[in-house]
Order: sequence, then C-alpha cells, then structure tokens
Amino acid sequence: MQMTITEKILADHAGVHEVIPGQLINAKVDTALGNDITAPLAIKAFREAGARKVFDRERVILVPDHFTPNKDIASAEQSLLIREFAKEQKLTNYYEVGRMGIEHALLPEKGLVGPGDLIIGADSHTCTYGALGAFATGVGSTDLAAAMITGEVWLRVPETIKLIFFGKLQPWVSGKDLILYTIGDVGVDGALYKALEFTGDAVNTLGMDARLTMANMAIEAGGKSGIFPPDEITLDYVRGRVKKPYKLYDSDKNASYTEVRQYDVSTIEPQVACPSSPANVKSVREVSDVTVDQVVIGSCTNGRLEDLRVAAQILKGRTVAPYVRLVVIPATQEIYLQALREELLEIFVEAGAAVSTPTCGPCLGGHMGVLGPGEVAITTTNRNFVGRMGHRTSQIYLASPAVASASAVLGRISPPEELTQS
Repeated sequence: MQMTITEKILADHAGVHEVIPGQLINAKVDTALGNDITAPLAIKAFREAGARKVFDRERVILVPDHFTPNKDIASAEQSLLIREFAKEQKLTNYYEVGRMGIEHALLPEKGLVGPGDLIIGADSHTCTYGALGAFATGVGSTDLAAAMITGEVWLRVPETIKLIFFGKLQPWVSGKDLILYTIGDVGVDGALYKALEFTGDAVNTLGMDARLTMANMAIEAGGKSGIFPPDEITLDYVRGRVKKPYKLYDSDKNASYTEVRQYDVSTIEPQVACPSSPANVKSVREVSDVTVDQVVIGSCTNGRLEDLRVAAQILKGRTVAPYVRLVVIPATQEIYLQALREELLEIFVEAGAAVSTPTCGPCLGGHMGVLGPGEVAITTTNRNFVGRMGHRTSQIYLASPAVASASAVLGRISPPEELTQS
C-alpha cells in the first residue's frame, strides 16, 4: 500500500505494517510535553489515575514558558506545581527560567525532537516539530497524563492535504507570509483534523527557522499536524544536535491525498492577517493605512534567530515611532545570547524597543505587552482572535518580522520597502 509520510510514521509507532485515514490506533510516543498552563491539569489527572512514575523520565518534558517569569501568585503556584513534579519524577528535561525558552523553539534547539518522531504536547502549537519530518500534534491535558503514564496515545489517522509551493520568493517574503497566505486560502477549518504536507521547490529552499514557522501555524488552518519531508537542510540541522536515533520518512509517489493545492510564490507579497481571524489575510499594501500602538516580535512562531536578524536589519539606525511600543522577545536563552553576541539586542534597544527574557507572555495576553481598550497591535504571533492579547476591543494584526519592524518605525502597518528603498 502506498502511504504518506504521516501515515508511515503513525504505522511504525502503532506497530503495524500500514494505516489508512480514519483508522483508530494506539501509538507509542517519543516525547510527551507540557507547560506551566497545561501540565498542572495533566499532573492532577496523573495523580487521580493512581500513577506513581512516568513511563520514561527522559521523554516527559516540562517547560514553564507561558506566564513566566511568574507575573502573579497564581502563575507562581502553577510553576511551583510542575517544578515539584519534575523533582519528584527526576525528569531529565525540565527547563527553569533563565535556562528555558518558549517550548516549541526550545525542543528543536536542544535536539530533543527529531525526524520520524511521534510527539504529543498539551499545547496546540506542538505541530511545530513537523518541520523536522516528525508527526507532532497538540492534545488535551488528560491525553498528556495518559501518555506520561503509558507512553502511548490514542489517535485517529488523519487525511493529508498536499501543499505544493513553486516559483521564486519576492523580496521580504518569508515562511510567515507563505503560511498566512495558505491559511487565507484554506480557511481556519479547511484542514480540520488533517495533516498539511508542505512540498515543492520554493519551500525546499527554506531554512529550518522558516519551516518551523510554517509548521507551527498548521493548527491555524484547523490541521492536526503540519509536516515537511526531511531533506539535506533537515539533516544539516539535526546532525550533532539530535543525539538519539532518528528515522527519515517520505511519502510514496502514489500516496493518496484528500486534496492537493498549488501556490506560485512569485505572486505572493508580504501578508497581514487582519482582525479577528488568521484567515482574514490581505496584502500588506491593502492595510498600510492602519496605525498601531504596539508591535511584538517574538513567540513560538517568529522568535528565532533569523527572525531577529531580519528585524535588526530593518531597525538598525532607525527609531520606533512616537507613542508606539515595540517589544522584542528572543524565543530561547541561546537565541538571546547569540543575538547579544551579534549586537542585535543593542540595535533593538537603541531603536527604542523593550527586550524581554524568553516568554510566551503577550501572545496569549498573559503579560509583557497586554493591550488596552481599542489599542491596535501588529505582531509576529500566531492568533488574533477577539481578546487574544488583552482587552476585547483591541485589534490584532499578524505579520512577519519584516513587516512588524517596518510598522514599528513608521507607526502604521507598512511594507518593508517603504524603509529599505528610501
């Protein structure tokens, strides 16, 4: 039987020769992940089930990243709970503030996930790791508890939509623009419980940071997962980084897809998702009259080193517009340190930005940039639903680091060319 890359990974982890879409399976997990919001619920379910030990203390990973550094007593209690659980279970991979990062940037960086893995996490953006050629998906906290106990997860095999990207990218167009354009085409529920398989000459040239961005937002199209077939770029990234064995999978030539969509990237300009849906996508030029109060560059979507380099390229020698707040959040401590070495942080501070330690913070309206009534933000995060980043009357626009940086300088949503060609 001809299978997709997703079906092959799931078949192997279920211990069967083949699977078909719609089939229910029990599959062994390589990694089970929780954070300071979702892990406490999983730990409660773990206790209620009478469990005493996790299935593998090296493969259960806990990262406090959402409300950390703790913003109040409630978030401190959440973090304390998972810290004590990590101590009790002697977890190898618990990452404390000062050594941590936003989970979906941290795990690939640390080599904790690799090609061919099956990864579940109690966070919807766990699909990020599909950039490495893994099957990765978000689950509920009770599913995480079950996986922490048994090392297995119950799944329905998803259908796959094949996305083919071809052509040459325009200047300043990035992986973020491609995924926003795709979500605008597919819709927020167009890929409901389906795997998105990213292929084609245009995405095959993208670096790992851009691929991680695209896989990260598969969930915004309703996807169960997003996945890139591994290639030399994947191998260059994982060599020397992923210490455990990994396996490369690819789709069979005649594998069956529920749908195939093709995109000529040469026709795609920098994109902006307008309030209040990631699918409400327009060209940046169509919304260039929108003034902004706050700009955020960071998150599990766009807080990686290449994102910061692009932002610094635009901000160097310029200053943030009056009455505009710019918040820059490197996604991990390692990224923070490298940005410091490359003097990127100096560029941000001199431009008038506030630079934060790694945190999800403003992305979910947690802290480090909550919006007030009627305020407008353009951000490199992944969701712009009503009230996502603060007050229900605030408005959120999603964009790439290039568009966000240019907008911070001009005080309104702007294509980067307005600055770089002047």
